[in-house]
Amino acid sequence: MRGLLLIAAAGVGAQLVDGSLGMGYGVTSASLLLALGTAPALASASVNLAQLGTTFVSGVSHHRFGNVDWSIVRRLAVPGAVGSLAGATFLASLSTHAARPLMAVLLLVLAIGIIVRFTVAGRPGTGALARLTARRAFLGPLGLVGGFVNATGGGGWGPVVTSTLISTSPLEPRRVIGSVSASEFLVTVAASVGFLVGLGLSGIDLRIVGALMAGGVVAAPIAARLAGLLPAPILGICVGGLILVLNLPAVLSAAGIDGVGARVIEGVLATAWLATLTRTIITVRSERAAESVAQEGLEATADSARTMRTTR
Repeated sequence: MRGLLLIAAAGVGAQLVDGSLGMGYGVTSASLLLALGTAPALASASVNLAQLGTTFVSGVSHHRFGNVDWSIVRRLAVPGAVGSLAGATFLASLSTHAARPLMAVLLLVLAIGIIVRFTVAGRPGTGALARLTARRAFLGPLGLVGGFVNATGGGGWGPVVTSTLISTSPLEPRRVIGSVSASEFLVTVAASVGFLVGLGLSGIDLRIVGALMAGGVVAAPIAARLAGLLPAPILGICVGGLILVLNLPAVLSAAGIDGVGARVIEGVLATAWLATLTRTIITVRSERAAESVAQEGLEATADSARTMRTTR
């Protein structure tokens, strides 16, 4: 019983991350199941089954808070479902250990790109890459790749799709997160169908699935609300940091770096990320204070003008 409660708590934490930052539920939950000794295919199948509930509630919650652009959802969801079904079928019949390091490297590059975008590269949505991702035709292939990675890696829809759009799209991060989260329901349905056809229910512990789902469903509305509260630069850097933390160990392991060397690299990057986040928080607070002073000045000027008209 205690184990199931811990899994439910992990589901709450994973969904708070996923719903507010647009990624993390699948990767976090799959990592937990793998640590418990679950086979990769069964871990991914369990997570996708749990997400049938969490992604539905998350999508509805994001819609309620105005975080969803349905034109993006329509273009992402169907290709994502196709890719997810193909990925589930592939994983059910073939090991993907060789693909994991490549996926981790890709996500690490995206993480660095996001952090740079929100610190030194100025406003997102500019440049040649932004012009490419602004084209609606780009969303289909992106969804296809994201769906395939999601099913084969036990998670990855958010890291691949949200990372790409949030680092290049002119949309607000909360709109990207809400739209990608709403698209994920159909992606999860397709993956679940693929795993059930390929594996059946044999080996899947429905109690674990239920605990993960219950925790995620409880946290989904709260997470959707958080997506609209964090300032865009802080949210973007948090997304980048999350991907960095989740994928750096796999990249270092694939490169043959372990022990003290790996700890040193992780510590240096974590310190750099925390320093960047701290500086960004200070900058955002300063900008908000300046905006508040300017707004108060405008209101005072308007009040003065009204007073003068009244006295005349």
